[in-house]
Amino acid sequence: MSQVLNQPQVVKNSINDFMVSLLEAIAIVLVVSLMTLGRKSGYVISCCIPLVLTCSMVGMYLLGIDLHKVSLGALVIALGMLVDDAVVVVEMIENKINEGWDRIKACSFAFESCSKPLLTGTMITCSSFMPIAFAKSNVGEYAGSLFAVITVTLMSSWFIAATVAPTLAYQWIVPNNQGAAAGQKIAPEDNPLYQKPFYKKFRTVLRRALEHRKTVLAGAIAVFCAFLLLGTRLTQEFFPASVRPELLVELNLPEGSSLAASDKVARELTDIVLKDKDVASVSTYVGKSCPRFVLVLDPVLPRNNYAQLVVVARDIDARKRMEKKITKIVEQQFPTVQTYSRSIPLGPPSPYPVMIRVSAPTDELTKEYADKLKQVMLANKKITMIRYDWMEKAPALKVGLDDDKLRQMGLTRKAVSSALYAEISGYTVSQYYEGDQAIDMVFRLNPVDHSSIEEVGNLAIPTSKGAVQLKQVADLGYVNEDGMIWRRNLKPTVTVNAGIVSGVTGNDVTHEILDQSRTLLRNLPGGVTIEQDGSAEDSVEATDSILKPVPAMLVIILVLLMIMLKDIRKLFVVVCTAPLGLIGVILGLFLFNTPLSVMAEIGALALVGTIIRNSTVLVDQIDQHLADGMTPYQAVVSSVIVRFRPIMLTALTTVLGLIPMFPSDFWRGLAIAMAAGLTVATMITLVILPVLYCTVFHIPNEN
Repeated sequence: MSQVLNQPQVVKNSINDFMVSLLEAIAIVLVVSLMTLGRKSGYVISCCIPLVLTCSMVGMYLLGIDLHKVSLGALVIALGMLVDDAVVVVEMIENKINEGWDRIKACSFAFESCSKPLLTGTMITCSSFMPIAFAKSNVGEYAGSLFAVITVTLMSSWFIAATVAPTLAYQWIVPNNQGAAAGQKIAPEDNPLYQKPFYKKFRTVLRRALEHRKTVLAGAIAVFCAFLLLGTRLTQEFFPASVRPELLVELNLPEGSSLAASDKVARELTDIVLKDKDVASVSTYVGKSCPRFVLVLDPVLPRNNYAQLVVVARDIDARKRMEKKITKIVEQQFPTVQTYSRSIPLGPPSPYPVMIRVSAPTDELTKEYADKLKQVMLANKKITMIRYDWMEKAPALKVGLDDDKLRQMGLTRKAVSSALYAEISGYTVSQYYEGDQAIDMVFRLNPVDHSSIEEVGNLAIPTSKGAVQLKQVADLGYVNEDGMIWRRNLKPTVTVNAGIVSGVTGNDVTHEILDQSRTLLRNLPGGVTIEQDGSAEDSVEATDSILKPVPAMLVIILVLLMIMLKDIRKLFVVVCTAPLGLIGVILGLFLFNTPLSVMAEIGALALVGTIIRNSTVLVDQIDQHLADGMTPYQAVVSSVIVRFRPIMLTALTTVLGLIPMFPSDFWRGLAIAMAAGLTVATMITLVILPVLYCTVFHIPNEN
């Protein structure tokens, strides 16, 4: 007895990898906070992080969410955002203290002015993850805990930022300028922090943008449309490829092959594979697939002409080499066997990367158009192999009963059928117990007694006057017939499966084949359909399931914004900034050569809440400056300057906190979409939002 696979160790290693990513993200956020906010403000932020994580762990425990790939990934994603509230509060307190405010008054003002907008912004950010929790699909089941973990973490972050952060800031932050020390209040625009060369240059850029509002807005719209067109060129996939060392090798013998023939081929291939230095172990299954030792495995229906090898390679590179080696071995030494090798997927399973269904009213019509589709696929150089799920006929023995002879012998069709069933298949005569398990006792003839057509013809059929041989009342002969017929919506359906070359995705090749089949699709007779299947269909269904809760998400976000802003014009300004994140999403996926997967789509949706949150903070600051008596133009410019640092810092911590997720095949699409989208959207928002605000509210320029 030897160990083939240690699944608990695989899970432990996966958890350890994510714990390393989590610790890296914590370290990055701590360093950024200390370097950008200063030592004392950085200490306040650093103390808030472990408190928020502790609250998150308690919340996960109460909700029954275990530590696994999705929950740990959600923590890493939330880590960059959980300091956002604390950064805004601490930065506000520091500015007010440096402007000459009393520390108690500064801390109280920060709580009073920031708690409601930050709570609204946090709820909006949490709402943007809502579609994944309510998606009624495999994706919702697989990654549904993402919403719960991020919501618990961000709400805990708001609570800590509103209570603990002001308390620690009161103890540790002191004035750092003479005017404040002497009790002299400093106007925001006169704060030495905002007189540095960088802020002066940014103020100049902002005023130039406000002077050319139509040009800036038209340019933003043009860039947005251009990137939407560019997004159509992105490669697409359902879920990323596996990072596990197992390789599932399928062997399909000709239809009608015996279990012994499948066993012989499987044993010979196993002996050859075991001699390779890249292989750690091999498990062989004949007539069926391996047990479902991980959730994402899709078992194959048992059949005699099927065998499967689970090859555990030394590492990922060895697995890729073995895939090519095994394909070559089977082609050279087992020419009648069709093979396909695949790894264990990271998401919901699909047997083949390319799967297209052909349905028709009759078997013959289904096979005809399946063959036509196959010819189109063979012309595509990205296809490596093609296999039908059923099409090949198997030899069978046909027994044609003669009704006249049956009447002469006093027999009926039912009597002959029952006799043949009893003698060949057998029937249960009794049971015996082995422990607590009941085992049937089956009576039947020895299979060697009916191994040829002559022996079957000699089988005895009992009558009231004795017994007659089967060949006396029937004609026996060989025919070819379908061993199985798959049906979908009661129609015979053939699924044309195909393997693909490396470097392309199954979704892209499926769409390419359907595009090349336009002529065939236009001339389909009535009742015949050709549709995508497998991961391509799953991607569409997953996207649809994620988009269905989006209207509810948008309603919740709009209601929260109306409660906070109380002005339809402000609502319009804030909402118009949300789509700008798509520019960064598409740009990031292109730069990192990452396909547009379901996780990237989730990241793009989640980005909406984060962008709206930053915009609401900026609009709220404009309202505060207007309440202090500033002119509308001064309020807009000063608000952007005052909020520039906290907005950039929160975006920076979020983006840098996502960097440890980039190497992860599962999370890469979501992390890149959020990081790149937030980076671009933040820089654009700090210019576009003031321009749009001044345009909507008809605020004239300074001169």
